[in-house]
Amino acid sequence: MSTPLTLAQLNGADQAEFTALLAGTYEHSPWVAERAWDHRPFATLAALKQALVQAVREAGADAQLRLIRAHPELAGKAMVAQTLTAESTNEQGKAGLTQCTPDEFARIQQLNAAYNAKFGFPFILAVRGPRGLGLDKQQIIATFARRLQHHPDVEHAEALRNIHRIAEIRLADKFGEQPGQGHLVWDWAEALAAHSEPGYAERGELTVTYLTPAHRAVAAQLASRMRDECGFDEVTIDAVGNVVGIYHGADAAAPRLLTGSHYDTVRNGGKYDGRLGILVPMAVVRSLAQAGRRLPFGIEVVGFSEEEGQRYKAVFLGSGALIGQFNPAWLDQQDADGVTMRQAMAEAGLDPAGIPALKRDPSRYLGFVEVHIEQGPVLNELSLPLGVVSSINGSLRYLGEITGMASHAGTTPMDRRRDAAAAAAELVLLAERCASAVPDVVATVGMLQVPNGSINVVPGRCSFSLDVRATTDAARDACANDILDGLRAIGERRCVQVRIEEAMRVPAAPSDAAWQARWAQAVAGLGLPVHTMPSGAGHDAMKLHELMPQAMLFVRGENGGISHNPLESTSSHDMDLCVSAFQSLIDQLASEQP
Repeated sequence: MSTPLTLAQLNGADQAEFTALLAGTYEHSPWVAERAWDHRPFATLAALKQALVQAVREAGADAQLRLIRAHPELAGKAMVAQTLTAESTNEQGKAGLTQCTPDEFARIQQLNAAYNAKFGFPFILAVRGPRGLGLDKQQIIATFARRLQHHPDVEHAEALRNIHRIAEIRLADKFGEQPGQGHLVWDWAEALAAHSEPGYAERGELTVTYLTPAHRAVAAQLASRMRDECGFDEVTIDAVGNVVGIYHGADAAAPRLLTGSHYDTVRNGGKYDGRLGILVPMAVVRSLAQAGRRLPFGIEVVGFSEEEGQRYKAVFLGSGALIGQFNPAWLDQQDADGVTMRQAMAEAGLDPAGIPALKRDPSRYLGFVEVHIEQGPVLNELSLPLGVVSSINGSLRYLGEITGMASHAGTTPMDRRRDAAAAAAELVLLAERCASAVPDVVATVGMLQVPNGSINVVPGRCSFSLDVRATTDAARDACANDILDGLRAIGERRCVQVRIEEAMRVPAAPSDAAWQARWAQAVAGLGLPVHTMPSGAGHDAMKLHELMPQAMLFVRGENGGISHNPLESTSSHDMDLCVSAFQSLIDQLASEQP
């Protein structure tokens, strides 16, 4: 086995030697390393990776296309002719592509031909996968078929992202460094994902809703791991189903840092939404306990029992209880099978009478921080593993209906129509236009329905929803008012009636400046650019925001950053960086304490 490469070697090398040391990192493309050389010295491996990524980003479309085309097809001619590079041979071998059955080989060749015909470059996939162990052939074929449906621009970007992931794994091999903490969190997430509800589990889908047997199994596994593997001093499942682990400071009475996220999922969801924010601090506490290290403050990790509102029409049950906002009327809500929340809690051994006592005293806490998968495409598109959250968007939701006149589609002249759907179509474009005009504002018409619609009838009614979000309540409200004013004008011009009612109003939760700065310092300390961004989704942090200062850190998602979807994913390397960032944050906090 060759001696691992070191940053000291690279930092002291001239350009030719630097390029030679990184040979094979980017397939047949030494120019990537040549361009990154100017950015020495590299303090961290993450900084080196970002310099290589930036070299590709700045090279332009022609050079990027040459880089993509430098890669071989999967199980293609180069593999058959045994002319692959050593790196590609190793990767395709680990994925089993060198032992395809005749049917598998034929299917891959069919996909290769269709892909090349559509895009003009070979299909690129980091076949060693997000954990580095290797995807199986069925996973590879399914990904191949899915990405064949992409737009060429989307697939060009996806090819480059996979090239960077391949380079990341090859660098880990060269340096002899593996993301041990990231692998640990990855494995914990996989173990939790073994629990899913009947009707979904049989199809390999992940669904864990409030207080079902799968939900209780996840809670039990989290509690067991906190107690037996991570070294928490106290572990409980509280009256609302939250899993609470406490790691005391040097003084057990010292204030605590509160952190965590939710462990329930949407139906047929992903493995990391919410759960990443529980597992990352668990890994940090595990390291502290193994080192016998006590901090000037305690760490309280909460796996919130519910955030998604999938089984009952109540959201943020777990985090809401911690700020005293559990509504007793929710106990009488029924799920789709007629089971009340009160019954579900009794079956789980929970006593609702204990919920009021869960409210936290903010004087006992330094603040709340939450790690979360981004659930969007921004970090993925920027090729950045981490992002610092500036604010959780405030949101407004409306439900409405437009009423015109149903009439014959053939006999009603265009200038005589009172078309409710056409007015709604204008609303969709109006919302898009108003939100696009202001930074960090989004607006969505997510539901449109023509009741009793017919192919030969001008729509007389159309119901709709409107969702407006922004980093500040003022920006959100201004956009919503512009849309509502425009909608009224549409109604007057088209001679249709508009009824719209506010359905929900949630205030924005700006990150606390000091906590946001700690996250930024943690990211910078890893050798990464600090990218600050808002969160468009809701999080438990926005509830704790009402009680104490809060700030969040985002982790890049794969597959275009998709979330609430089985394709939701992130790599063990990114999770490892997240664990390191969390460790840095608590080290900063410890240094600040008197």
